Amino acid sequence: MNKIMNRPDSFVDESLSGIVLAHGDALKFAQGDHRSVVRADAPVAGKVAIVTGGGYGHLPVFLGYVGKGFCDGVAVGNVFTSPSCDAIVDAARAANGGAGVLFLFGNYMGDTMNFEMAAELLDMDDIPTAIVKAADDIASAPRATFQDRRGVGGIFFPYKLAGAKAERMASLDEVRGIAESVCANVATLGFSMSSCQLPGMPKPIFEISATEMELGMGIHGEPGVERTTMKSSAELAEILSEKLCADLAVKEGDEVAVLVNSLGATSKEELYILYNDFHACLERRQIRVEKVFVGEYATSLEMLGASVSLLKLNEEFKQLLSDSACTPFVRV
Repeated sequence: MNKIMNRPDSFVDESLSGIVLAHGDALKFAQGDHRSVVRADAPVAGKVAIVTGGGYGHLPVFLGYVGKGFCDGVAVGNVFTSPSCDAIVDAARAANGGAGVLFLFGNYMGDTMNFEMAAELLDMDDIPTAIVKAADDIASAPRATFQDRRGVGGIFFPYKLAGAKAERMASLDEVRGIAESVCANVATLGFSMSSCQLPGMPKPIFEISATEMELGMGIHGEPGVERTTMKSSAELAEILSEKLCADLAVKEGDEVAVLVNSLGATSKEELYILYNDFHACLERRQIRVEKVFVGEYATSLEMLGASVSLLKLNEEFKQLLSDSACTPFVRV
C-alpha cells in the first residue's frame, strides 16, 4: 500500500510540522520538544491544563483535540507507540497555567507508565497533577472491571466534558472528578472490515477477507471478540445497540449522546446509514438521543470500519456537552 511520505522514519515529524504550519493560529510546538504541541494561547492563567497523548496514526486522537474547550497540550509518540516521558513533561510545563495539570489519555500500558513518570517529575517542580484514563472498549473487559478496558473512540466524551469544566475555571479536583464520572458512563464497540498498514511495513497488520468483518477489534489491530461474515447496517446497529445499552444499563426514558466514528476509510455516507439504523434501535427502546456526533473522531490510519460510543447523560453532562469547543480538527 502506497503512502504520501518521504521516509518512514520521518513520517510523524513531517506530519506534525505540516499540522503546525497549517494551523499556526491555533497550535504551537512546546518549547524544547517537537513531539509536544499546545494550543496557541497556552498557558491560560488560572485554568486547569488538560494534557493528553498517545501514538500517532489516530487523528484526530490525540493531537486533534488540542484547542479551546478540549485539551491544552499533547505529547505525540511514533505510529501506534506511546509518547516519551520527556515529551509529556514538556507539554505539561508549556500548558500549565498555575492551576495544575490533568493527564487524560487512553488506557494502554506504555502510556500509563510514561504519564505516571511525568507526574512524578512535575511533582518535584511543585506542579500538581491528576491522572484519568479513558477505558471505554467493551470488547476488551467486562463492565465490572471497566477500568481495565482499552481506550478507544469514546475518549471524545471525557475530552469534551472535562474540557468544558476546565474552561469554566473549575479546580483540578473538579475537572478530574467530571472526567472520571464521564469515563464510567461511556461505552464503545467497533468493527473492522480491513486492516491498516504502518509506514514502511511490507504488509497490513492483519488479513481479513472481503466477505468478513471483525467485531470488537482494537484501534491498533488488537483481536476482537468475533470474526463473522459481513452484516447489513441494520444488523450491525442491532448488535451494537443491544451490547452498548446492556453495558451501561440504559433503559426506557434514559437520555444518551451518540458518537458514530469512522476508523479512517469509512465514508460519511456509510456512517449516516449506520446512525439511521442505530437511532431506530434506540427509538424502539424509547431511549432519547440528546446529542449526536458523526464523522472521524478516532481513526486507525486507513482502517475500514467504524465504532459507536454511547454516553449515558445526566443534567451536568448535558450542560457541559452544550458548551462550545473548537480545534483545527473538531468543532462542536
